[in-house]
Amino acid sequence: MVRACALRRFGYRLAMPSIIPCDIAIVGGGLAGGLIALALAKQRPGLDVRIVEGSDSIGGNHFWSFFATDIAQDDRWLVAPLICYGWTHYDIAFPAHRRTLKSAYYSIESERLDAVVRAALPPEAVMTGRKVLAASPTAVVLADGDRIEAKGVIDARGSGDLALLDLGWQKFVGLEFALEEPHALSGPIVMDATVDQIDGYRFVYTLPLSATRLFIEDTYYSDTPDLHRPQPGTGSNADPIADRVRAYASAHGWATHSATREEWGVLPVAMGGDFEAYWQSGGNKVAKAGMRAGLFHPTTGYSLPDAVRLAALIARASDLSGAGLHTLTHDFARRTWRARGFYRMLDKMLFRAAGPDERYRILERFYRLDPQLVRRFYAGQSTMMDKARILTGKPPVPITRALRAILGGKPA
Repeated sequence: MVRACALRRFGYRLAMPSIIPCDIAIVGGGLAGGLIALALAKQRPGLDVRIVEGSDSIGGNHFWSFFATDIAQDDRWLVAPLICYGWTHYDIAFPAHRRTLKSAYYSIESERLDAVVRAALPPEAVMTGRKVLAASPTAVVLADGDRIEAKGVIDARGSGDLALLDLGWQKFVGLEFALEEPHALSGPIVMDATVDQIDGYRFVYTLPLSATRLFIEDTYYSDTPDLHRPQPGTGSNADPIADRVRAYASAHGWATHSATREEWGVLPVAMGGDFEAYWQSGGNKVAKAGMRAGLFHPTTGYSLPDAVRLAALIARASDLSGAGLHTLTHDFARRTWRARGFYRMLDKMLFRAAGPDERYRILERFYRLDPQLVRRFYAGQSTMMDKARILTGKPPVPITRALRAILGGKPA
């Protein structure tokens, strides 16, 4: 009895581990996992689905944004309940070029994803606060000893071994502010590169959430994934990127109270790599989704359009066994990777043909092109004519450096 009380006091459970049977187990409750759960709940309501997430909420702490044209008409039912904000146009700004582009643009808050997933599934199906030790094609082992036995498992727990890919990095810190007075923005500023160029290609991204609320994010296309944030317990409270966000708001005359929300992260920008080795690094013969499947736009880092496509594909699939799901997700991810070689080539030009403080010139030239081309680029659906148009004309970097970058060399 004394030993049992001691075990309880230190958080050990005394009950025997449970076996939890289900049809589909989704491991990882981020964007990709949450969308798969929603798609199955909507299209296959007879299935017993479990979504397992180590944190206390689905989706974490994120904004996800996308253009209307990123999502096929037949798949918009999946994202429509999640949309929190929408605009009809957006702005871009560079030292020598400013432009307003007419294109519907939407944003989703992670809190909405969490609420919609919980409303769509039975309470026992949303297994938050549960750490996962291992996943196989038909089983998930939890840290508390419980075991989920499923007909099929999908692993969406973030990235595999990124060292197997040739990468640059997109890193960011965003703050949401309540303003003392209304701002004058009528739509998002998706890219403001008139700011000082620091640590690679830098731009500021701003979402007007209401007349007196702004989300401002400082973004860097950098050679390293290092993100300088305060380090609790080390005596270092330096937060230079957040300080730049506040300075940007002040420079625009936006008087802010303290930040009501913070978001930060580091996304891969793919220039190449071994897809099959990367896939294997995330688990042998296990179906995968999201970053773990390599499903992200090589240049923008956007993962929402791919996550929607895969979730809709899974919901339509006839074979939801572990083996069937592995074949389905692997083949989809491999086709997507192979189709995006053009974007990886452009990333080489961005990171290896242009000096860090010159990278903005490549994007500045890109945003002078036809708006329809820009939309297809973001959706990962550039046509052959689009690709030719992007590469023709006066290049923003020297030809010799561009060729060296494309052929695999390092910048001079």
